[in-house]
Amino acid sequence: MAAASNTFQLRTYTFIDQLQPQLAQFVAKDNRVYDPKEYDAAILLELAPAMEIHRMIDLALKSTGVRLGSVVTERQYGLMQIQHEDQGQVRAAGDAVLAQTGLTPLDRAPLEILTNMVIRGVEQDHAIFFTGTSKGNMVLANESVFILEITPAAYLMLAANEALKAANVKLVNIVPYGASGRLIMSGSEAEIDVAVAAALSILQAQNDELKK
Repeated sequence: MAAASNTFQLRTYTFIDQLQPQLAQFVAKDNRVYDPKEYDAAILLELAPAMEIHRMIDLALKSTGVRLGSVVTERQYGLMQIQHEDQGQVRAAGDAVLAQTGLTPLDRAPLEILTNMVIRGVEQDHAIFFTGTSKGNMVLANESVFILEITPAAYLMLAANEALKAANVKLVNIVPYGASGRLIMSGSEAEIDVAVAAALSILQAQNDELKK
């Protein structure tokens, strides 16, 4: 469980240095707020009580030049994504919110990997299923498919971003909110293996930081 300060509980706090093009465009595709640009820096911050996220959004927007990328409010937690081309603006907004809540990045919850699966040489029927449920790229027969489920879900944005930096793979779907989230990517077997290694490495680093 995340540590609490006063009435606040920090579930997720993650900084992304440069949103990779596929990920930035995925967020923009169904977005109802301000679309991130390719290579914007971003922070995803999730806390309880859920509705307090609106006070924190207001603080971040008024104290810096960041733009609001997305908001998800659930029964227990509220999640926001803020972004800007200037990493300093994004970090300053995150610092302002943490100062207001009395929390630090190390108060965030550790993450847990629920599913880590690679399907190699996917059959055509299976590929059609993935494509039919995709919000991103198509999956083609004989590609490899990487499926990752974790909690808290928002860490998937960081995992996907690192995978896209490291390998020539396609973003098929990502659901970075809710009790748990899901990431699906496809590509050649060799590229998927590189993407998997990059994604798992950055997630492990997040948990390792909490142990220091």
